[in-house]
Amino acid sequence: MWDKFSCYLTFGLLLVIACAAAPASNDHGIHSADHHKHLHHAKGEPHPSHEGAHQDCHLLSPHNADFAFSLYRKLNALPDSKGKNIFFSPVSISMALSLLALGAKEHTHSEIYRVLEYSNLQPAQVNEGYEHLLHMLNHSRDAFQLEMGTSLAVRQGFKPLDKFLQDAQHYYQSEAFTADFSKPDVAAQEINKYIAKKTEDMITDLVKDVDKDTVMMLISYLFFKGQWYGAFDAKDTRKDDFHVDENTKVTVDMMWREGVYEYYIDLANHITILMLPYKGNASMMILLPDEGKMQEVEGLLSKEQIKHWRDSLWRAELTVSVPKFSISATYSLADTLKEMGMVSAFSESADLSGISETEQLMLSKVAHKAVLNVDEKGTEAAAVTTVQFAPQMYLPKLKIDLNRPFLLLIVEDSTRTILFMGKITDPTAA
Repeated sequence: MWDKFSCYLTFGLLLVIACAAAPASNDHGIHSADHHKHLHHAKGEPHPSHEGAHQDCHLLSPHNADFAFSLYRKLNALPDSKGKNIFFSPVSISMALSLLALGAKEHTHSEIYRVLEYSNLQPAQVNEGYEHLLHMLNHSRDAFQLEMGTSLAVRQGFKPLDKFLQDAQHYYQSEAFTADFSKPDVAAQEINKYIAKKTEDMITDLVKDVDKDTVMMLISYLFFKGQWYGAFDAKDTRKDDFHVDENTKVTVDMMWREGVYEYYIDLANHITILMLPYKGNASMMILLPDEGKMQEVEGLLSKEQIKHWRDSLWRAELTVSVPKFSISATYSLADTLKEMGMVSAFSESADLSGISETEQLMLSKVAHKAVLNVDEKGTEAAAVTTVQFAPQMYLPKLKIDLNRPFLLLIVEDSTRTILFMGKITDPTAA
């Protein structure tokens, strides 16, 4: 039997980050010769025109949405998720696995693409899509902060193939650094420090157990910090009840505001849709099921249904109440990804020969953590939401009260990307 070498895939996700990349050393000069002909410009400069290029990331968005809803259903079905909050960054996980696919071949590669809903896409389309997506999302904005990227943490003495490193940096902007995995505690400390820096200390302890056989860790991070387009006034926040279920209620700080919002009440499907826009190109899309109808609404989740609700939005003066909360969720995704069909990457039959031709590699762990903070000023997290504006209509003032479990999507509009997705069952459960 050949020796097993672990490739540890880590996702740190927070209303801020998703960690999924494999670093290599502090040498960052791995761009291919033609790389700078692609989508780069100096920091602070406006976006150049990308006629045609925008289609690269838009091509990914429907497939990434399918993956997001499939993964949500799997996480929601976990025994540990019953009655709990759910929160994760689907695009961070998709990006990490797409980076991994750079080094995967044959059945291992096809399984990764099948799970990601990329089976009818070519690798070039996927990789160029992420190249453009990263460029669009990492552009500096006055209104909000959004940073997304990957890294490769590589064991001292282990040398991944040059092509893998070059492609990782070219398409996924991967930084590379070495880590002393022979000293697991030291390696964990180094990597957690790196993740904390990328997520502004929102995720500080994602990596805990490091196997001494680990040769590389893929890290994917996503940090989002947005201000509400219409901020809530802190003096209007007051204690109120949040009904976790028919037998349980908790006391929360409930924010209140009157203003013009987009909403839609779908009577047939027992749900109210509310858009909470951020300054800039992002929104939080709230899906508020009628009492006792959460499961029915979860069964409807699909990109087609989300588009229908988005296209049906009306604009009106509303009174809205939103709980103020901070939550986090941590997942070990290996078993979930296997159930979804990504099996061989975790076995001795894994073909990751695109990373190394001298060592036979396999995945050992996939960890993901997401953190979300919502207050009067805005949201701190990694998130994406798609918002379409409908003609303004003048209707009697309505009240939408988020005082029971609801679903949320955080979407970045220009790229049509779901940054974060979750279910708030109990806003007091950190």
